Amino acid sequence: MKLLITTPTAVAVDETDVASVRAEDESGSFGLLDGHADLVTALKISVVSWKRRDGASRYCGVRHGVLSISGGRDVAIATREAVVSDNLDHLEDTVLAGLRDKEEAERAERTASLRLEMNAIRQLVRSLRQRQDERFTGMP
Repeated sequence: MKLLITTPTAVAVDETDVASVRAEDESGSFGLLDGHADLVTALKISVVSWKRRDGASRYCGVRHGVLSISGGRDVAIATREAVVSDNLDHLEDTVLAGLRDKEEAERAERTASLRLEMNAIRQLVRSLRQRQDERFTGMP
């Protein structure tokens, strides 16, 4: 099988001699072997692992993403962020925690931004209502 893992700015993995792939979506962990049916699924923050035909195992921490397999041989993963390593413990202990922290920080930033937008909209609505009231009453 062929495995391609890409981020918006780089190709993290491009291997052609892959025997199996393991990944994780919302339903749990799953495996892919040569000849697998076509599939598209959304990945969680997790470790994607694969075994080469020579027996070597490799790992890649992904920050969400979309995995697809087509033609039973071509596995492609598009993700926001990917960290490749031969050390599974390092990925699970350090990298995944960092990816989760980044996601939580982005979520907090989005929440703060939405609050600012909502406050601006409320202020605009108050101002428009005040103008409308002034027009009908003739008083400022």
